[in-house]
Amino acid sequence: MPDYQTLIDAPTWAFIEKTNASYPENTATLSIAEQRAIYDRMCAAFDSPYPDGVTSHDQPIAGVPCRIYPGEQPTVLYLHGGGYVVGGLHSHDGVCADIRGATGLTVVAADYRLSPEHKHPAAFDDACSVARALAQNGPLILVGDSAGANLAAATCHALRGNPQIKGQVLIYPGLGGDLNAGSCLTQANAPMLTRDDVLFYKDIRHDGPAPYGDPTVSPLQDTDFTGLPPTLAIAAECDPLADDAPAYARKITQAGGRAQAITEPGLVHGYLRARHSVPRATASFERITATITAFAEDRWPF
Repeated sequence: MPDYQTLIDAPTWAFIEKTNASYPENTATLSIAEQRAIYDRMCAAFDSPYPDGVTSHDQPIAGVPCRIYPGEQPTVLYLHGGGYVVGGLHSHDGVCADIRGATGLTVVAADYRLSPEHKHPAAFDDACSVARALAQNGPLILVGDSAGANLAAATCHALRGNPQIKGQVLIYPGLGGDLNAGSCLTQANAPMLTRDDVLFYKDIRHDGPAPYGDPTVSPLQDTDFTGLPPTLAIAAECDPLADDAPAYARKITQAGGRAQAITEPGLVHGYLRARHSVPRATASFERITATITAFAEDRWPF
């Protein structure tokens, strides 16, 4: 098993400890209302001021509540993580503001419907609806973390070939990889996200087990990886989902597309919240925003 004391550096451990102080390890076993309250408190502990010149306002797009951070074109559609259960416009507000600050691009965060009240394909439908509406008005880059990265990729598969979609950036995505092999076993007890957590969130969108082979649920299980936009897929090394990002990038390149996978050494699931406190996370966030900028300029940065 991994030696996390060696792999994970002191600033990252401090981030983990701060997270755990408001986010108990057994959170996935609590009621949905309790999970959301805990997640909101935890995210609030990492709030940071907007960069100079960045503003936001709330406005529905295609009937979906959204928060808009005005800037230049193309637009970045951000889909938040949270296991399809928790999170919203508040939880990733700082991340979106920092993307707007670093890139100068307009950012739109979509408050897609959550499970278990709204089963699949509710969140997927919301993501596609907002993406379609934005793409009618100009070029678009999709970005998401964790569950939101799944939704971003699934949306790109559904809208494949749309020339307005300039790229996608997937941050520690869960894309439907094998839960009984690879990183899901070797990193089963990783800090911040365990295999048991992954298993809980995998099925919560469905009335029963998640279907196999449905790309709207698991983009990695699609049979067609052609026509997808330039892709950066980033994994955290200490994460049960670590294998999904490189597996997905490999599928795209094998189909003739452009994709790059990066596994961030010593980082853990959820490290975006550590972008101001952990040097490794800061460097990763800079890679993310530099890639978004490159995609906006129709450049392949790798």
